[in-house]
Amino acid sequence: MHFHVHAAQIFATVAWLLAAAWLWKGTTALLGLPTLPDLSRIDPATLPPIPENTGPDLTVIVPARDEEVAIEACLRSLIASTGLRLQIIAVDDRSTDRTGQRMDAIAAEARAENSPHLFGVIHITDLPERWLGKPHALAIGADCAAAPWILFTDGDVLFGPRALELALREATALSADHMVLAPTLIFRSVGERAVFGAMQAMAMWMVRLWKVADPRARDSMGAGGFNMIRRSVYHQIGGFDALRLEILEDVFLAMRVKHASFAQRFILGPNLVRLRWIHGTFGVIQLIEKNGFAIARFRIWLHLLACLGALIDAVVPLAAIISGRWNMAAGLLTYVGIGFSYHASRRITRVSAWYALAFAPSALLVGWALLRSMLLTLVRGGVLWRGTLYPLKELRRAARRRTPYQSKRER
Repeated sequence: MHFHVHAAQIFATVAWLLAAAWLWKGTTALLGLPTLPDLSRIDPATLPPIPENTGPDLTVIVPARDEEVAIEACLRSLIASTGLRLQIIAVDDRSTDRTGQRMDAIAAEARAENSPHLFGVIHITDLPERWLGKPHALAIGADCAAAPWILFTDGDVLFGPRALELALREATALSADHMVLAPTLIFRSVGERAVFGAMQAMAMWMVRLWKVADPRARDSMGAGGFNMIRRSVYHQIGGFDALRLEILEDVFLAMRVKHASFAQRFILGPNLVRLRWIHGTFGVIQLIEKNGFAIARFRIWLHLLACLGALIDAVVPLAAIISGRWNMAAGLLTYVGIGFSYHASRRITRVSAWYALAFAPSALLVGWALLRSMLLTLVRGGVLWRGTLYPLKELRRAARRRTPYQSKRER
């Protein structure tokens, strides 16, 4: 009897601590996220012009491997960009399908039609040792960049005609050195929205997006679909040569920018940049397969802690609601805090706060995807991605290594 009373007290304490934590997180998000710059709410006439230079204004690097279905739409959307001059570098990273051929065909069309943008294609046939495919492709592309700014993106991203012009002008207005424009996700089912809403709410515990611009905060943000950086800053922090075996190359490039004391910004621009990221409700399982264990830097104890956190978030509030009056209040308040988080991030996610009602099953799915990522990596002895196995021993060694770079304050 004493054991059951003690267990009930522990459960009640956990339930109320969880409620307090989510209410705090939701409230801070409600106050912080609305402060993010939003290009859809800014009069373009108030933005400064793009600084004049003799060459292209922005180099866009598009790596792709076996993406013949999506790559054409991506490259054509870039060619349709207005208001600036682009250097487009498409990098065919050892594709076994017609990705490289499609790149060549579009580049030939752009030249034949006298496009104002420069268009080049690089074909990679071999992967050097101690490199991951994507960082290598990005590094090769960056070596050919001629513009003052570089945009690293993915082969399945779609750009609006004025997206890059407005983003570059906003970067100038904000005196940014590195900028991420939040892509607008394309959803095709209720399940996709539910899962992404839960992922965004859970991600708030790792990154406070409204603090990315604060040089005193540790928060930084990188996104594979839109990582725009000054070319001089890219080289100053070591570029992708310093991230050769980094699976989360976009995240850690941004982290190096922040640690080097350069100005980082995260902005919104609904529908300027679009991306279909989650393919089906259960698509998150494959999506996290490569990246999940890397988030914890391949540390088993930390990864299991993250999985446990997802389990607690999913189970405890529901168990509290059905277990009694005072615990019920804790469970309901937890969902109020989660709802606050959903509502605060709706301009980023396009997911209504009502989807917080589906948080529990979505969080369980994300937790399972994280656990599966770790188990598969341990069983395989490394990360298997697009036909290449990257040994876990090398990935862990690279995750522990820190490449020196000079901070802005030290220059």
